[in-house]
Amino acid sequence: MNDDSGRKRTPASYLRYGLLALAAFLVLSLGFALIPRESPAPAAPPFSEQARAAALAETLDLRTASQQLADGSSGARRQLFSHTVTLLTTQARALLLPGGATSGSGAGASSGAGRQLGTPGQSGTTGPTATASSGAAPSGTATLPALVAALSKSGKARLANAERADGGMARLLAAVGTAQLLQATTLAQAAGTQPPALQAPAATQRNAATACSVATPSGSSTGSQDGAQSGSGGQPAQTADPAGNATLAAALSRVVRTEVETVYGYQVALTRLDGSAADQAAALLATHETLVGQAETYTRVHCASVPPREPGYTLGTSFLQKPAAGLASLEAGTLPVYGDLVALSDGETRRWAVSSLVAAAQRTMRWGSDPGPVPGIVLDTALLPKLPEPAGSARQTDGGAAAPAS
Repeated sequence: MNDDSGRKRTPASYLRYGLLALAAFLVLSLGFALIPRESPAPAAPPFSEQARAAALAETLDLRTASQQLADGSSGARRQLFSHTVTLLTTQARALLLPGGATSGSGAGASSGAGRQLGTPGQSGTTGPTATASSGAAPSGTATLPALVAALSKSGKARLANAERADGGMARLLAAVGTAQLLQATTLAQAAGTQPPALQAPAATQRNAATACSVATPSGSSTGSQDGAQSGSGGQPAQTADPAGNATLAAALSRVVRTEVETVYGYQVALTRLDGSAADQAAALLATHETLVGQAETYTRVHCASVPPREPGYTLGTSFLQKPAAGLASLEAGTLPVYGDLVALSDGETRRWAVSSLVAAAQRTMRWGSDPGPVPGIVLDTALLPKLPEPAGSARQTDGGAAAPAS
């Protein structure tokens, strides 16, 4: 076979062409292989982690502002601000990641990320509700009104995020938000300003005749007919008395039992109180009777058995001698019960549990008791991680007093 110039092609020339083509292919292949591919965008953290990071960032900012106010105050006001520092320190430690590390590269990185997640009422925001520092930023001069406003906004943001977060994180966020709102109220009273509005318990949206719903793995619910077949042997789901179990039915049962016992305590205390204390007890007795009915309704909505009411309860001698202190103890005892319900519920039931937790903490304070830095959680602060020490600044103790940097 001849080419265009008339020369005859040999098998060697075909082999040479083949080798040249193979070499060109190898060069191109190596070139493409050496070109680095674009790194895929990192996956967005889960909502609960974003909510935790936002809560930690704002709590650290509030803590810094509170410390500034404590350092510039004396007497009773210094004690009040120092108590705020202690409360926020405990909350920040509870919000730390395992191992005591903050997300990002320290508290500053976490704070910046937290503020970029959105603000209340911002359209199109899909991440956790975060708030601007509202004058409580570490870089500015803190003022009492600004701290009150920032605590209130942060507390409400935490409660909003608690309605969507995963169980355990929802309970922590609800506890942090509740304590921040209550502390904002305390500081507002000291400043002589209007205290922030606290959430009222959400009204039950269903009545006892409403068909019960059973949550499915996808998060949807089925009617009572499906629920009747979901248990073993065709029995309704979660109808047994599940006291002590970590289930929604168990949590609802504990709420009902606790509220019924609280009603009994108020009835006994009313016979031993007088004046304004008796008036307050009478009003709160009516509140707890309403809560019993709401808790029983939510129990039926979730196809669980309503626990029978006991004819009476044993009250200690100290309760009979000091009924006001006894009622404070009863109110404080409702906090972990509502905290459990926040963790084990979702949707409308969780919203009711969150608002009821806030109201229970407020009632606890009305009887002169402190609900603590994380109402609804039994917390051993000795097991919490320590906050990382800021470089080149004064070291803060858990009690809020400044200590020399080491």
